[in-house]
Amino acid sequence: MSEEELQMLTETFTNDYVEDVAKERKQTPVFSGVLKYFPDAIAEVAKCSFAGQQQHNPDKPLAWDRSKSGDEYDALMRHLMDSTIDDYDTDGTLHLAKVAWRGLAGLQKHLENLNPK
Repeated sequence: MSEEELQMLTETFTNDYVEDVAKERKQTPVFSGVLKYFPDAIAEVAKCSFAGQQQHNPDKPLAWDRSKSGDEYDALMRHLMDSTIDDYDTDGTLHLAKVAWRGLAGLQKHLENLNPK
């Protein structure tokens, strides 16, 4: 993934949980502190998201259907264990991409519980 593609991707992100204060924004380097470090991994997690959407809601726009995603930690561990046996799940998605997706989902829910809106 090129730096230009990464920049365009980061422009789609919103950061509504961080106050609009320059110092705080600089301490949340989404692009330089995450996307730039792991561009291939982030792209693979995005593919995983798309594959999940096609599995659960193929006729709807891409969205996280939380009603079908409640066992983040069990699924994370299942995919982690499966990744030691085979790189890919039966749908062609890397098990480790599913581990990362489930980890992000668990973290997102945890942060939302810590800071309810």
